[in-house]
Amino acid sequence: MGDWIGLAFFVLLIVGAGVGLRILSKPRTRTTEEFERSAAEGITPMGASFNALQELMDPAAAKSKEVITQMKEGRYQKKKREGKADKSEPPA
Repeated sequence: MGDWIGLAFFVLLIVGAGVGLRILSKPRTRTTEEFERSAAEGITPMGASFNALQELMDPAAAKSKEVITQMKEGRYQKKKREGKADKSEPPA
């Protein structure tokens, strides 16, 4: 009798897992506003930790992110250009 109870438990467990996965795999329909709002909310803590791990594993990727940010802000290599301009002027 105990074997049948154990077998029924495992069958129910497998069927429940299958039904649960099927329910979770259905795509959720969202409006454009809902999508934009969720995209604007920012990075989740797990996403931030993966980004930090990626920066540790690949320092070139971290440098490229920094350069892209500087270019967007308009301050990429600004100090180098200012230094060249200062050297061409005669001292006062």
